[in-house]
Amino acid sequence: MRSINLEALINPMARLVFCLVFLNISVILLVLIGVRASSGSSLEKSSAFFIFGDSTVDPGNNNYIHTIPENQANFKPYGQNGFFDGPTGRFSNGRVIVDFIASYANLSLIPPFLEPSADYSYGVNFASGGAGVLPETHQGLAIDLPTQLKYFEEVKKSLTEKLGEAEADEVISEAVYFISIGSNDYMGGYLGNPKMQENYQPEDYVAMVIGNLTEAIQVLYEKGGRKFGFLSLSPLGCLPALRALNPNKDSENGCFEAGSALAAAHNNALKGVLTSIEYIFEGFKYSNSNFYTWLEDRMNNPSNYGFKDGINACCGFGPYGGMLTCGGNKNITEYNLCGNPDDHVWWDSFHPTERIHEQFAKALWDGPSSSVGPFNLQDLFFSKGKLTIADIVDAPHLKDTSFSNII
Repeated sequence: MRSINLEALINPMARLVFCLVFLNISVILLVLIGVRASSGSSLEKSSAFFIFGDSTVDPGNNNYIHTIPENQANFKPYGQNGFFDGPTGRFSNGRVIVDFIASYANLSLIPPFLEPSADYSYGVNFASGGAGVLPETHQGLAIDLPTQLKYFEEVKKSLTEKLGEAEADEVISEAVYFISIGSNDYMGGYLGNPKMQENYQPEDYVAMVIGNLTEAIQVLYEKGGRKFGFLSLSPLGCLPALRALNPNKDSENGCFEAGSALAAAHNNALKGVLTSIEYIFEGFKYSNSNFYTWLEDRMNNPSNYGFKDGINACCGFGPYGGMLTCGGNKNITEYNLCGNPDDHVWWDSFHPTERIHEQFAKALWDGPSSSVGPFNLQDLFFSKGKLTIADIVDAPHLKDTSFSNII
């Protein structure tokens, strides 16, 4: 009888099994690489991005309205760092925080609402330099929050006409709503308005601002919004502009403490409101930040974060660069410009450099719950249930997982 060569049978079979396993893993890996975001690290499509706010997140809406030069940034040296072809209307030497967040979420730059022929399919930015929560803040010179909400209603109607009601509703409900506003209400609307100070005690004024902001959140929720991100206020009294105006520089360490106290009160009140809303509004999820502490630490300890100057504006004039003359497009045309904006926390009298925007965007995106919470923005944009190739290879219970369950 002819003997059977077991090795000759086993080896081809083993090679075949190995090849099939390797092919299966390779296909899964290619699928993961194809759909998984490099920054978001998600297997799911990113959510749309709707942005409401003031100059901290304005991408150029104020280019299209009649306002004062202080509320515009569409001239040099704004946008000078080369990322854009030139000034865009962003109050920065380059990008602002929401540009980085959009990038992390695998989205293109979110267009300003007033930009002609803008595509709203993946979101839109309504923010306006000088805007406040209250319509009385810089009235007629900026797009206030109530008007931004009206513009959102127009976008929702446009999406419904373009996509159909069901798909538009899905876009709206899955979108992330980012809100960065309130500073102007306290700086110009209160500290710069003696009449408001006569009519309202500081705590009453904060309550009014927070009440109107809460109402805006409710409006967006009623329109279908469920996922919200918030940029809390900075220590306003330590902005170069308010340092320069502070009559008690020596006793208050340079900062105008009344401004910082209003910002801190606003942040504490908003934190309490969001905690309550989470229990009242079904499905409401949010990410809140500790921008006040982050920025304060960078101003006080700039070298810990790669900066050389945490106090003086790169572009401006006078004490601390606190006179808003950057670009010379104001009543006072003289201004100074530093050699390297990346060395500075502050770009102009009120606004930080692109590098600060990037650091904060990264912290908001995937920061720990100790500083961002209860969700970070990555949680809101992408599903929290993520599979890695290691999970698939190493976990025996996943060996029969189909592609439909992975993606």
